[in-house]
Amino acid sequence: MNLNPKNIPQAGHLLISEPFLQDENFVRSVVLVCENNENGSFGLVLNKLSILKLCEIVDDLNFMDSDVYVGGPVEQNTLHFIYSGEQLLTGSIQLGEDLWWGGEFLELIQKLKNKEIVNENIRFFIGYSGWSEGQLANELQDNTWIVCEKIDSNSIFYDSPEEIWRNILKNMGGEYQLLANYPIDPRLN
Repeated sequence: MNLNPKNIPQAGHLLISEPFLQDENFVRSVVLVCENNENGSFGLVLNKLSILKLCEIVDDLNFMDSDVYVGGPVEQNTLHFIYSGEQLLTGSIQLGEDLWWGGEFLELIQKLKNKEIVNENIRFFIGYSGWSEGQLANELQDNTWIVCEKIDSNSIFYDSPEEIWRNILKNMGGEYQLLANYPIDPRLN
């Protein structure tokens, strides 16, 4: 995996929290950057499960017992989604070779009902992670985040929430492999 030499995350990059980060919203988190521009940044935490199931949130999807993740602490009354494969929905934004964000929600519901999109290839999030203009750049200067440019969709959709942070760091190699094994509480080492 390559690091962005300017350390400026772009849509489709990952933000991996430093092992020392104590913010309860982002401890050991991996954030998929969906948008980063002059107005700020928007992303989704990939590895924080909520206590909700999709069928509890969307009446039209009452047949789906899918997990819902906490995309971040902002506007947790909103629902977001990503999916893998080819573009299947109008309005989806490509974040990686086979990774898409959002799209027409009514079309999504119909394709899920028709089994044109399978549960293993989609992930839902309540809320999101947001940074105002310059805020993420400041956090990067403070070494709060490690930027990873290369997304492995398999990690996103198939690694367990407990393992994705560690696995991505291990795959980055070098010094990041050491960080992957850093204990949450070093006193317990």
